[in-house]
Amino acid sequence: MRQLYDITKILSRNHRKPERPVKSKQGKVFTNIEEQRNRWVEHFKELLNQPALLNPPNTEVTLVTA
Repeated sequence: MRQLYDITKILSRNHRKPERPVKSKQGKVFTNIEEQRNRWVEHFKELLNQPALLNPPNTEVTLVTA
């Protein structure tokens, strides 16, 4: 059993998932790591810094006690 584990560990050691390309808003593929990081920063800044809704939905909270 130990031999099976050792062989599996050796065979799986150098396995890496292929990297997915990062694209600019215009569709240009970034190959430079720094460009990719900057694009992720830009993406999340846009995603997380959106203006608040003008008319937020009116939701009621119901407290349930057991």
